[in-house]
Amino acid sequence: MKLLLRADTHVNIDLPVNTPTAKCTITQILAALSVSLGSMQVGYSSSYTSPALVSMRDNATASFEVTKQMSMWIGSLMPLSALVGGIAGGPLIEYIGRKKTILSTAFPFIGAWLLIAMAQNIPMVLAGRALCGFAVGVASLALPVYLGETIQTEVRGTLGLMPTVFGNSGILLCFVAGMYLDWRNLALVGASLPLPFLILMFIIPETPRWYISKGKTKMSRKSLQWLRGKDTDITDELTMIEKLHQEYLDSERNTSQSIISELLKSKNLRPLLISLGLMLFQQMSGINAVIFYTVQIFQDAGSTIDENISTIIIGIVNFISTFVAASVIDKLGRKMLLYISAILMILTLFSLGGFFYVKSMGVDVTAFGWLPLVSLIVYVIGFSLGFGPIPWLMMGEILPAKIRGSAASIATAFNWMCTFIVTKTFEDVIGVIGAHGTFWMFGIIVVVGFVFVIVSVPETRGRSLEEIEKRFTGPTRRMSAVANMKPTPMSC
Repeated sequence: MKLLLRADTHVNIDLPVNTPTAKCTITQILAALSVSLGSMQVGYSSSYTSPALVSMRDNATASFEVTKQMSMWIGSLMPLSALVGGIAGGPLIEYIGRKKTILSTAFPFIGAWLLIAMAQNIPMVLAGRALCGFAVGVASLALPVYLGETIQTEVRGTLGLMPTVFGNSGILLCFVAGMYLDWRNLALVGASLPLPFLILMFIIPETPRWYISKGKTKMSRKSLQWLRGKDTDITDELTMIEKLHQEYLDSERNTSQSIISELLKSKNLRPLLISLGLMLFQQMSGINAVIFYTVQIFQDAGSTIDENISTIIIGIVNFISTFVAASVIDKLGRKMLLYISAILMILTLFSLGGFFYVKSMGVDVTAFGWLPLVSLIVYVIGFSLGFGPIPWLMMGEILPAKIRGSAASIATAFNWMCTFIVTKTFEDVIGVIGAHGTFWMFGIIVVVGFVFVIVSVPETRGRSLEEIEKRFTGPTRRMSAVANMKPTPMSC
């Protein structure tokens, strides 16, 4: 991710006071656009199983049988492989660079979708999903790191939104295409998406900070000049990048304790546990079960509204909610948005559970066929306002600089693990406690998450990273590139 951030995070690095006035240059927009196109693949991959599994179970389009148990593996194998990809992405961005790592994900994406499109048996589909998930994991780490190291602080709020927009565009595209295409043709569409991304990635440069870390000062200057514009004075910014890197190296030399020992210190462990808690409640709210199995949920509900139309509406709401969240996240505060998010999700999960319970009792619910759609719309809005973006944002805000990279890797790997558990067990849980019990269970988990936010999560709005860190550990410099993270579509 996402290690490891999910595909639409971004990073803040303080610049000198006399840094040239920020301009949203064409080259910065091009850089942000290029890497954000990779986020579209993440969204498309996450939502693929929702429409695809319906046609895959149709013997007319598949030469093999897809059981309910196998459907869960097809849906859940992607996030499981993404966990591995995210861990592998950490060393990759350091050794071969951010740009080459991102560029390299296009090939497994293309190969994975072609493998699925040509699948003659279940193992080929599973192999394609696994390969796709690995690429998602690598991308979820590399994309935000690249953005954080290339976009100027003053315009990062605008350009940093692009991965979220493209990620949710990928979800919406998959839902819309799923109305007209079977699972094979959907996979072929997926195979075409990396092509513009692949071409544009050859145009943009490697990040200046990676060049500095490798001692390539001339290349760093050339890269930074391209990003800021040929007429911009980059001397002060380049000097600051070099200074921050040197401070990081000095800190590394003076550190004798292992990273495990650092993580287990109480001053570091508390913010890590808060981050893990937010990740836990984000995924255990059931969001990925909704995204992965949207069509099936509407089919099981017997909704009077066409399930494919309902799915597209959910995708549109998810897309629009991105802009709403971005416009209010720094005005209302993190905790207030988490409160609003939790309350909306609790109400809709319990109402949805009530609908399925009444239906299971044999009561005619035709007059309330609109309720599943309305509930899921409000649920998605609630998730997008708080528990979707804020766990990623706060991961970069509250984790101390000294352990931020390692702690972020742990938090993101934990997030992917929770994603796998939810998507893999969703239908099994429905089989045991029914659809109503499953949604009530998610609702109860969000209630616990609501209490967790009240008791444990600090408010970080309007505070610098140094002020937040001082609250946990005492004063320290900002040295990590993994800071001020924002959401990813899909794991949603």
